[in-house]
Amino acid sequence: MVSEALAQTLKTFDPHRHRLVALTGAGVSAESGIPTFRGNDGFWRIGSRDYQPQEIATMETFRQYPEKVWQWYLYRLGLCRSAAPNPGHAALAAVEAHLKDRFTLITQNVDGLHLAAGNTRARTLEIHGNLSYLRCARECTPGITPLPLPGTRRDRDTPLTEAEAAQLHCPYCGGWARPHVLWFDEIYNEHYYRAETALGAANRASLLLVAGTSGATNLPNRIVYQAARRGVTIIEINVAPSPFSRLVTGSPGGGFIQAPAGEVLPEMATLLSGRNSG
Repeated sequence: MVSEALAQTLKTFDPHRHRLVALTGAGVSAESGIPTFRGNDGFWRIGSRDYQPQEIATMETFRQYPEKVWQWYLYRLGLCRSAAPNPGHAALAAVEAHLKDRFTLITQNVDGLHLAAGNTRARTLEIHGNLSYLRCARECTPGITPLPLPGTRRDRDTPLTEAEAAQLHCPYCGGWARPHVLWFDEIYNEHYYRAETALGAANRASLLLVAGTSGATNLPNRIVYQAARRGVTIIEINVAPSPFSRLVTGSPGGGFIQAPAGEVLPEMATLLSGRNSG
């Protein structure tokens, strides 16, 4: 699956001198059965109108329909919590275990599957947040707390019970809490989404692995294009070409692999660990 040229790039990665950054998107989690955010599962209906994800996932919509937005997110949380990490997740956990502080994982995914697979919070930057957490919508406190609901599978049209709604309010000000996710009408920041930390890690990277992302959001684009300008080796894994694909083929020792991440990342983890030698 990995070409001989790319295999040589991975074999020559020096864990004592080099730094690896992995950037993952929805394609990695899709292999665990989690539908992509913009897929057919994403719509939400109120009255006779269908709302698309770009309309649902906004602070503007949350202010108008907090219960309905939570209803939709609890449906998605149920999908996430019923999923299990796949071989791609496990491979990246193995890479971190091998490289330790010379590894950083930047993920757009909000499902927590990288953490479930064994990646550590210290080295995992969830730049779009995590559905298992909430915070005050008014920001009366900057704290992020675990979601108190179990997140079991539910239909997207199941309304909140009074007990559920009560647990989705801020214990300090009494206002609505919100999902700890980045919405379309919001911007990245360091406090909630570790944006500056992610850019800093990318700026120190010797090798950038890009897996399962379409490059549709700002910060991942900045990370990849910043690495390309620095002449960093970039390897992309995706089931279809993305806006990054032509870019990575021009990076020194890099390239594009058209395949599921779960099939390629385990082989890459083996090459990076040196277990293939001898």
